[in-house]
Amino acid sequence: MITTRRTLLTAAPAAALATSAVARDDAAPAVMVSTWDFGAAANAAGWAARQAGGSALDMVEAGGKVAEADESNSSVGLGGMPDRDGHVTLDACVMTWAGDIGAVCALEDVVHAVSVARAVMEKTPHTMLVGAGARTFAVDQGFPTQNLLTPRAEAAWREWLVTAEYAPRANSENLDWRGTPGGPGNHDTIGLVAIGADHRMAGACTTSGMAFKMRGRVGDSPIIGAGLYVDDEVGGATATGVGEDVVRVSGAHSVVEAMRHGLDPTAACRSVIERLARLRGTKVAASQVALLALDKQGRAGAFALQPGFTYAVTDAAGRTRIERAGALFSA
Repeated sequence: MITTRRTLLTAAPAAALATSAVARDDAAPAVMVSTWDFGAAANAAGWAARQAGGSALDMVEAGGKVAEADESNSSVGLGGMPDRDGHVTLDACVMTWAGDIGAVCALEDVVHAVSVARAVMEKTPHTMLVGAGARTFAVDQGFPTQNLLTPRAEAAWREWLVTAEYAPRANSENLDWRGTPGGPGNHDTIGLVAIGADHRMAGACTTSGMAFKMRGRVGDSPIIGAGLYVDDEVGGATATGVGEDVVRVSGAHSVVEAMRHGLDPTAACRSVIERLARLRGTKVAASQVALLALDKQGRAGAFALQPGFTYAVTDAAGRTRIERAGALFSA
Protein backbone atom coordinates (compact mmCIF):
# COMPACT_ATOMS: atom_id res chain seq x y z
CA MET A 1 0.00 0.00 0.00
CA ILE A 2 1.32 3.46 -0.90
CA THR A 3 1.13 5.87 2.00
CA THR A 4 0.40 9.47 1.10
CA ARG A 5 1.51 12.44 3.15
CA ARG A 6 -2.10 13.08 4.15
CA THR A 7 -2.85 9.53 5.33
CA LEU A 8 0.47 9.31 7.13
CA LEU A 9 -0.24 12.25 9.37
CA THR A 10 -3.60 10.84 10.43
CA ALA A 11 -2.61 7.17 10.76
CA ALA A 12 -2.04 5.49 14.11
CA PRO A 13 1.38 3.92 14.67
CA ALA A 14 -0.07 0.42 15.08
CA ALA A 15 -1.87 0.62 11.77
CA ALA A 16 1.27 1.83 10.07
CA LEU A 17 3.28 -1.11 11.37
CA ALA A 18 0.68 -3.54 10.11
CA THR A 19 1.57 -2.66 6.51
CA SER A 20 5.33 -3.09 6.93
CA ALA A 21 7.04 -5.38 4.46
CA VAL A 22 8.49 -8.61 5.79
CA ALA A 23 12.10 -9.69 5.49
CA ARG A 24 13.20 -11.95 2.65
CA ASP A 25 13.00 -15.43 4.14
CA ASP A 26 13.78 -17.10 0.80
CA ALA A 27 17.25 -15.58 0.54
CA ALA A 28 20.50 -16.94 1.96
CA PRO A 29 21.60 -15.17 5.15
CA ALA A 30 23.26 -11.85 4.45
CA VAL A 31 26.74 -11.08 5.77
CA MET A 32 27.11 -7.50 4.53
CA VAL A 33 24.88 -4.63 3.49
CA SER A 34 25.68 -1.14 2.28
CA THR A 35 23.76 1.84 0.98
CA TRP A 36 23.14 2.76 -2.67
CA ASP A 37 24.15 1.13 -5.94
CA PHE A 38 27.82 1.88 -5.35
CA GLY A 39 27.57 -0.36 -2.29
CA ALA A 40 28.06 -3.37 -4.58
CA ALA A 41 31.72 -2.49 -5.13
CA ALA A 42 32.12 -1.78 -1.43
CA ASN A 43 30.63 -5.15 -0.54
CA ALA A 44 33.00 -6.89 -2.95
CA ALA A 45 35.94 -5.45 -1.04
CA GLY A 46 34.31 -6.39 2.26
CA TRP A 47 33.74 -9.95 1.09
CA ALA A 48 37.37 -10.22 -0.02
CA ALA A 49 38.47 -9.06 3.44
CA ARG A 50 36.25 -11.71 5.05
CA GLN A 51 37.65 -14.43 2.79
CA ALA A 52 41.16 -13.37 3.77
CA GLY A 53 40.33 -13.91 7.43
CA GLY A 54 39.37 -10.35 8.27
CA SER A 55 36.88 -9.37 10.92
CA ALA A 56 33.58 -7.60 10.42
CA LEU A 57 35.45 -4.37 11.18
CA ASP A 58 37.94 -5.17 8.44
CA MET A 59 35.03 -5.81 6.09
CA VAL A 60 33.32 -2.48 6.60
CA GLU A 61 36.58 -0.54 6.57
CA ALA A 62 37.58 -2.16 3.27
CA GLY A 63 34.19 -1.37 1.78
CA GLY A 64 34.23 2.22 2.97
CA LYS A 65 37.68 2.77 1.50
CA VAL A 66 36.47 1.73 -1.95
CA ALA A 67 33.82 4.44 -1.94
CA GLU A 68 36.21 7.00 -0.48
CA ALA A 69 38.79 6.45 -3.23
CA ASP A 70 36.29 6.51 -6.12
CA GLU A 71 36.56 9.93 -7.76
CA SER A 72 33.33 9.34 -9.68
CA ASN A 73 31.43 9.11 -6.39
CA SER A 74 30.71 12.71 -5.46
CA SER A 75 29.17 11.80 -2.10
CA VAL A 76 32.14 10.23 -0.32
CA GLY A 77 35.84 10.93 0.06
CA LEU A 78 37.99 11.99 -2.88
CA GLY A 79 35.81 13.81 -5.39
CA GLY A 80 33.20 14.65 -2.77
CA MET A 81 31.39 17.94 -3.15
CA PRO A 82 32.87 20.83 -1.15
CA ASP A 83 31.18 23.09 1.35
CA ARG A 84 30.04 26.55 0.26
CA ASP A 85 33.56 27.89 0.83
CA GLY A 86 35.14 25.29 -1.45
CA HIS A 87 36.54 22.93 1.20
CA VAL A 88 35.96 19.16 1.03
CA THR A 89 35.40 17.96 4.59
CA LEU A 90 34.83 14.34 5.53
CA ASP A 91 32.92 12.69 8.38
CA ALA A 92 33.12 9.01 9.34
CA CYS A 93 32.61 6.57 12.17
CA VAL A 94 33.05 2.89 13.00
CA MET A 95 31.50 0.67 15.66
CA THR A 96 32.32 -2.89 16.67
CA TRP A 97 30.59 -5.87 18.26
CA ALA A 98 32.14 -4.88 21.61
CA GLY A 99 30.75 -1.36 21.60
CA ASP A 100 34.08 0.20 20.66
CA ILE A 101 33.60 3.36 18.61
CA GLY A 102 35.63 5.97 16.76
CA ALA A 103 34.71 8.98 14.65
CA VAL A 104 36.10 12.00 12.83
CA CYS A 105 34.26 15.15 11.76
CA ALA A 106 35.23 17.87 9.27
CA LEU A 107 38.44 16.05 8.36
CA GLU A 108 40.35 17.69 5.49
CA ASP A 109 43.07 16.46 3.09
CA VAL A 110 42.88 12.75 4.04
CA VAL A 111 41.02 10.36 1.73
CA HIS A 112 40.30 7.48 4.07
CA ALA A 113 38.28 9.04 6.86
CA VAL A 114 36.91 5.61 7.81
CA SER A 115 40.44 4.40 8.58
CA VAL A 116 41.18 7.54 10.60
CA ALA A 117 37.99 6.88 12.57
CA ARG A 118 39.22 3.35 13.27
CA ALA A 119 42.56 4.75 14.42
CA VAL A 120 40.76 7.13 16.80
CA MET A 121 39.00 4.09 18.25
CA GLU A 122 42.09 1.92 18.53
CA LYS A 123 44.84 4.41 19.36
CA THR A 124 43.29 7.13 21.52
CA PRO A 125 41.22 7.23 24.72
CA HIS A 126 38.62 9.28 22.83
CA THR A 127 35.69 8.49 20.58
CA MET A 128 35.69 11.51 18.26
CA LEU A 129 38.17 14.01 16.85
CA VAL A 130 37.18 17.02 14.76
CA GLY A 131 38.57 19.57 12.32
CA ALA A 132 42.22 20.54 12.60
CA GLY A 133 42.73 18.13 15.49
CA ALA A 134 41.47 15.21 13.41
CA ARG A 135 43.79 16.18 10.56
CA THR A 136 46.81 16.51 12.87
CA PHE A 137 46.07 13.11 14.37
CA ALA A 138 45.77 11.54 10.92
CA VAL A 139 49.09 13.00 9.81
CA ASP A 140 50.76 11.85 13.02
CA GLN A 141 49.45 8.34 12.33
CA GLY A 142 51.06 8.35 8.89
CA PHE A 143 48.00 8.92 6.72
CA PRO A 144 49.00 10.63 3.46
CA THR A 145 47.50 14.01 2.62
CA GLN A 146 46.24 15.33 -0.70
CA ASN A 147 43.83 17.84 -2.12
CA LEU A 148 40.37 16.21 -2.11
CA LEU A 149 38.78 18.81 -4.38
CA THR A 150 38.83 17.26 -7.85
CA PRO A 151 38.44 19.36 -11.00
CA ARG A 152 34.91 18.02 -11.52
CA ALA A 153 33.82 18.90 -7.99
CA GLU A 154 35.45 22.31 -8.21
CA ALA A 155 33.67 23.03 -11.50
CA ALA A 156 30.34 22.07 -9.94
CA TRP A 157 31.04 24.32 -6.95
CA ARG A 158 31.92 27.28 -9.15
CA GLU A 159 28.74 26.75 -11.16
CA TRP A 160 26.76 26.69 -7.91
CA LEU A 161 28.38 29.94 -6.81
CA VAL A 162 26.68 31.73 -9.69
CA THR A 163 23.32 31.41 -7.94
CA ALA A 164 24.35 30.08 -4.51
CA GLU A 165 21.02 28.29 -4.21
CA TYR A 166 21.10 25.31 -1.88
CA ALA A 167 18.51 22.72 -2.94
CA PRO A 168 19.00 19.10 -1.80
CA ARG A 169 17.69 16.46 -4.21
CA ALA A 170 16.44 13.09 -3.07
CA ASN A 171 18.41 10.04 -4.26
CA SER A 172 21.17 12.07 -5.91
CA GLU A 173 23.62 9.39 -4.72
CA ASN A 174 22.31 7.13 -7.49
CA LEU A 175 21.18 9.80 -9.96
CA ASP A 176 24.54 11.55 -10.10
CA TRP A 177 26.93 8.70 -9.45
CA ARG A 178 28.63 7.86 -12.76
CA GLY A 179 25.69 9.34 -14.65
CA THR A 180 26.74 12.97 -14.23
CA PRO A 181 29.86 12.90 -12.05
CA GLY A 182 30.60 16.27 -10.58
CA GLY A 183 27.06 17.48 -11.19
CA PRO A 184 25.81 20.26 -8.94
CA GLY A 185 23.42 18.09 -6.93
CA ASN A 186 23.37 17.21 -3.28
CA HIS A 187 25.01 14.04 -2.02
CA ASP A 188 25.83 12.08 1.09
CA THR A 189 26.94 8.84 2.66
CA ILE A 190 27.81 5.21 2.35
CA GLY A 191 26.81 3.16 5.38
CA LEU A 192 27.91 -0.45 5.86
CA VAL A 193 27.08 -3.24 8.33
CA ALA A 194 28.72 -6.67 8.29
CA ILE A 195 28.80 -10.03 10.03
CA GLY A 196 32.22 -11.68 10.24
CA ALA A 197 33.00 -15.37 9.93
CA ASP A 198 33.04 -15.46 13.74
CA HIS A 199 29.45 -14.12 13.71
CA ARG A 200 30.47 -10.83 15.28
CA MET A 201 29.18 -7.58 13.79
CA ALA A 202 30.59 -4.17 12.95
CA GLY A 203 29.56 -1.12 10.98
CA ALA A 204 30.96 1.99 9.34
CA CYS A 205 29.62 5.18 7.83
CA THR A 206 31.59 7.69 5.75
CA THR A 207 30.63 10.79 3.79
CA SER A 208 31.66 14.12 2.37
CA GLY A 209 28.32 15.47 3.53
CA MET A 210 25.82 17.68 1.80
CA ALA A 211 27.07 19.53 -1.22
CA PHE A 212 27.75 23.23 -0.56
CA LYS A 213 26.88 22.91 3.13
CA MET A 214 27.79 25.65 5.59
CA ARG A 215 31.41 25.38 6.68
CA GLY A 216 31.54 23.32 9.85
CA ARG A 217 28.26 21.51 9.24
CA VAL A 218 28.15 17.92 10.47
CA GLY A 219 25.24 15.60 9.77
CA ASP A 220 24.39 12.19 11.17
CA SER A 221 27.13 10.09 9.55
CA PRO A 222 29.84 10.30 12.24
CA ILE A 223 27.38 10.26 15.14
CA ILE A 224 27.01 6.88 16.80
CA GLY A 225 23.31 6.20 17.29
CA ALA A 226 22.28 8.45 14.40
CA GLY A 227 24.15 7.46 11.25
CA LEU A 228 25.32 4.11 12.63
CA TYR A 229 24.67 1.72 15.48
CA VAL A 230 25.67 -1.90 16.13
CA ASP A 231 24.54 -4.19 18.93
CA ASP A 232 25.99 -7.69 18.67
CA GLU A 233 22.99 -9.16 20.46
CA VAL A 234 20.53 -7.77 17.94
CA GLY A 235 22.00 -6.34 14.74
CA GLY A 236 23.14 -3.11 13.18
CA ALA A 237 21.70 -0.21 11.23
CA THR A 238 22.89 2.77 9.22
CA ALA A 239 21.28 5.82 7.67
CA THR A 240 21.54 8.01 4.59
CA GLY A 241 19.80 11.14 3.35
CA VAL A 242 19.27 14.40 5.19
CA GLY A 243 21.40 13.98 8.27
CA GLU A 244 19.67 16.64 10.32
CA ASP A 245 16.46 14.61 10.18
CA VAL A 246 18.22 11.34 11.01
CA VAL A 247 19.67 12.95 14.14
CA ARG A 248 16.20 14.09 15.27
CA VAL A 249 15.09 10.48 15.76
CA SER A 250 18.46 8.86 16.58
CA GLY A 251 17.82 6.87 13.43
CA ALA A 252 20.21 3.91 13.57
CA HIS A 253 19.85 3.31 17.31
CA SER A 254 16.07 3.51 17.06
CA VAL A 255 16.08 0.85 14.34
CA VAL A 256 18.23 -1.48 16.43
CA GLU A 257 15.97 -1.02 19.44
CA ALA A 258 12.93 -1.77 17.28
CA MET A 259 14.61 -5.02 16.20
CA ARG A 260 15.38 -5.78 19.84
CA HIS A 261 11.64 -5.59 20.52
CA GLY A 262 10.83 -8.11 17.80
CA LEU A 263 10.50 -6.26 14.50
CA ASP A 264 12.28 -7.61 11.44
CA PRO A 265 14.79 -5.24 9.78
CA THR A 266 12.37 -3.84 7.21
CA ALA A 267 9.61 -3.25 9.74
CA ALA A 268 12.09 -1.70 12.17
CA CYS A 269 13.34 0.74 9.53
CA ARG A 270 9.78 1.59 8.54
CA SER A 271 8.73 2.25 12.13
CA VAL A 272 11.45 4.89 12.51
CA ILE A 273 10.74 6.49 9.13
CA GLU A 274 7.08 6.78 10.12
CA ARG A 275 8.04 8.27 13.48
CA LEU A 276 10.13 10.90 11.67
CA ALA A 277 7.26 11.74 9.34
CA ARG A 278 4.81 12.09 12.21
CA LEU A 279 7.29 14.28 14.06
CA ARG A 280 8.17 16.61 11.17
CA GLY A 281 5.04 16.45 8.99
CA THR A 282 5.26 18.56 5.84
CA LYS A 283 8.84 19.60 6.68
CA VAL A 284 10.06 16.24 5.32
CA ALA A 285 7.56 16.00 2.46
CA ALA A 286 10.29 16.49 -0.17
CA SER A 287 13.27 15.16 1.78
CA GLN A 288 14.93 11.78 1.58
CA VAL A 289 15.90 9.78 4.64
CA ALA A 290 16.57 6.06 4.34
CA LEU A 291 17.48 3.45 6.94
CA LEU A 292 19.18 0.10 6.34
CA ALA A 293 19.49 -2.76 8.82
CA LEU A 294 21.04 -6.21 9.18
CA ASP A 295 20.10 -8.46 12.09
CA LYS A 296 22.10 -11.24 13.72
CA GLN A 297 20.17 -13.87 11.76
CA GLY A 298 21.41 -12.38 8.50
CA ARG A 299 18.13 -10.74 7.52
CA ALA A 300 18.52 -7.43 5.69
CA GLY A 301 15.90 -4.75 5.26
CA ALA A 302 15.45 -1.06 4.55
CA PHE A 303 12.84 1.66 4.25
CA ALA A 304 12.83 5.29 3.09
CA LEU A 305 10.73 8.42 3.00
CA GLN A 306 10.89 8.71 -0.79
CA PRO A 307 11.11 6.06 -3.52
CA GLY A 308 14.50 5.46 -5.08
CA PHE A 309 16.69 4.25 -2.22
CA THR A 310 18.72 1.17 -3.12
CA TYR A 311 21.12 -0.97 -1.15
CA ALA A 312 23.57 -3.80 -1.76
CA VAL A 313 23.24 -7.16 0.02
CA THR A 314 25.97 -9.82 -0.01
CA ASP A 315 25.03 -13.28 1.24
CA ALA A 316 27.07 -16.00 2.90
CA ALA A 317 27.93 -17.48 -0.51
CA GLY A 318 29.46 -14.21 -1.65
CA ARG A 319 26.62 -13.31 -4.02
CA THR A 320 25.63 -9.65 -4.16
CA ARG A 321 22.29 -8.22 -5.22
CA ILE A 322 20.90 -4.71 -5.36
CA GLU A 323 17.60 -4.25 -3.56
CA ARG A 324 15.15 -1.34 -3.83
CA ALA A 325 13.67 -0.23 -0.54
CA GLY A 326 10.02 0.49 0.08
CA ALA A 327 9.03 4.09 0.65
CA LEU A 328 6.48 5.94 2.73
CA PHE A 329 5.55 8.48 0.06
CA SER A 330 4.74 7.92 -3.59
CA ALA A 331 6.86 9.48 -6.31
